[in-house]
Amino acid sequence: MSMEEFHRIDDLVAAREILKSSIEKSRDIAIAVDETGSRLKEKTHNLAYLQAATKNMACKLAVYEIRDHIDRAIGPAAAVLNVLDLVYELQDSLETNPRAAGLSIYITNIKRLQEALKLLADNCRLVTLWLEDVVQFLENNVSDDDDDNDDWYFVQVSKVMNILEELQGKGESGALSSAFHKLEREYMHLLTENSFPEPVIQEVQSITEVLAANDRLDRCASIYTQVRIENVRANLQALSLEYLDIQLSETVSVQTFEGYIDQWDKHMEFAVRHLLQKEHMLCSELYRIGSSSDVWMNCFAEIATQCGFTDIFDFGTKICKCKKEAIKLLRLLKIFSTLDRLRLEFNHLFDGKFCVDIQNQTRDLVRKVVDGACEIFWELVVQVEMQRASSPPPDGSIPRLVRFVTDYCNQLLEDENSSILVRVLEIHNNQVELEEGPGPGVLSFEIHNIMEAVEINLKTWAKSYNDTPLSYLFMMNSHWYLWNNIRGTKLGDLMGDSWLWAYEESTEYYAALYMRESWEKLLVLLSEDGLILFPGGRAVDRNLVKKRIGSFCDAFDDMYKKQSNWILCDKALRWKTCQRIVETIVPAYKRYLQRYIMGGLENENESDSSGESLENLIGSLFQPKHGKYGSSKCADLIRIKNAAAVNHYSSSPAAA
Repeated sequence: MSMEEFHRIDDLVAAREILKSSIEKSRDIAIAVDETGSRLKEKTHNLAYLQAATKNMACKLAVYEIRDHIDRAIGPAAAVLNVLDLVYELQDSLETNPRAAGLSIYITNIKRLQEALKLLADNCRLVTLWLEDVVQFLENNVSDDDDDNDDWYFVQVSKVMNILEELQGKGESGALSSAFHKLEREYMHLLTENSFPEPVIQEVQSITEVLAANDRLDRCASIYTQVRIENVRANLQALSLEYLDIQLSETVSVQTFEGYIDQWDKHMEFAVRHLLQKEHMLCSELYRIGSSSDVWMNCFAEIATQCGFTDIFDFGTKICKCKKEAIKLLRLLKIFSTLDRLRLEFNHLFDGKFCVDIQNQTRDLVRKVVDGACEIFWELVVQVEMQRASSPPPDGSIPRLVRFVTDYCNQLLEDENSSILVRVLEIHNNQVELEEGPGPGVLSFEIHNIMEAVEINLKTWAKSYNDTPLSYLFMMNSHWYLWNNIRGTKLGDLMGDSWLWAYEESTEYYAALYMRESWEKLLVLLSEDGLILFPGGRAVDRNLVKKRIGSFCDAFDDMYKKQSNWILCDKALRWKTCQRIVETIVPAYKRYLQRYIMGGLENENESDSSGESLENLIGSLFQPKHGKYGSSKCADLIRIKNAAAVNHYSSSPAAA
């Protein structure tokens, strides 16, 4: 074998060894690779777990970072618990009645509860702010892979936040609302009192302030007006105001309800100066809250308009609608006097925008009163003149018009009425915008005109009598009345002394005319013409004497019968006139008997008796309500006595 071949074999062996060694190394490497793959797979699994663990740890570390937020919320949360205990304690104290607990203590507890609720709400709000940060942090940092933990955190935080929100909303708790209702009931109870001593006013003010501070002022005012309206209405109804419901019209005379006007005056004054003045003061005291006066003024306006006070106003308006007559003027002046007397109170009580209705009603009533009064006043003379066409009293008595006018004018001239009437005329003058006012003398001027119209009426009526003596008696009667009943009165002072003296003189004048045209004519029947006298004063012509006495008796009987129906109203004038008739008739009658008959009488007292009887009969004339029976009876008595005297005369010895 050559060296060359030998070297080739060595190379192959070496190559085989190298190859064998490479295969073994490859096998070892393969085994090592397999082992490394297993280890890598295990490492990969461990790495995933580590990664998850690391992530969980990171999450927990992140949650750990919100510890500061939780720590900050712990303080307010503890305060919430403490305040909540106080709230429950105060709520329990408000379960009792305010009066039983003591009103001031009850109100203090309400205020403390409100403060506690406010503090509770503030702390709840603070804790909620920190928890909102926690929620926000959880939403941003918690992994979606950990849903259970995420839900747990959110559920717990949400529960806490819901509780806090509920506590925060206890600003108007049920206990507080119930306490306000109890205060309202106590408020209503206090307002029903008729009198308001200072302690009660203070209690009402305290309740008003609390309710107003809690947005319950409208409710408070509503309770107040309802209670006080009923209170004032009850006081008014106790005054017996049934007359306010009477229906009046233009055909109804105001005299029918004259007595009610005086009641109306008293009731109006009581309502204004006592009831409404008191309500105005209370409203002002209890509801002058803040700078606005609208609340208390509105309360008072509602009370005034709904308590029945306006019904009193309406009665004044009803009087204005009554029949237009002279007496109505005095009643309108009374109404105006009432309103004028209360004018300052009206201006004080009903000033402001809330009392516009009462202001308008007042102005309307004043206008109607002024217009109605002036219309009647300017027509008074016309009304007197219109009566001129009527008939005078058939008995010669004082006409009703004369009595009415004199009394009426005296009432107009009374200080209160005259001043009120002048004011009414001035107001009416301003309303109609006349250039010249009525002036201070308009009242006296019109009354002079009225009395002149009355005088013309008397003269006209006197001429309407068919009996002349009756017309003179009528004038005597009326002029005596004007003189005697007017002197010393306001009307007499206005008319003056010369006017009064003139009526006194005219009374005497008409009295003389009356006597001349009536009783003096009887004297002719007792004259001595045609009688022939014998020694001893005896009448020769017996038949003529008897005839004249009989004629006198018949004439006296006729005149007495007629004039017994006539009336002299004044007692003094009646006595004076009867005395004048007696002085004219009785002496002449007695002289006639004494001269021609008395000598034959057995008893002189019989002649005196006949004279006294005649005087008594004349004294019974002109009585108001004198019956016809007396007139015929007295004439019979005269005839009997004269017949006896004549019969006795005819049987005397001298007559034979």
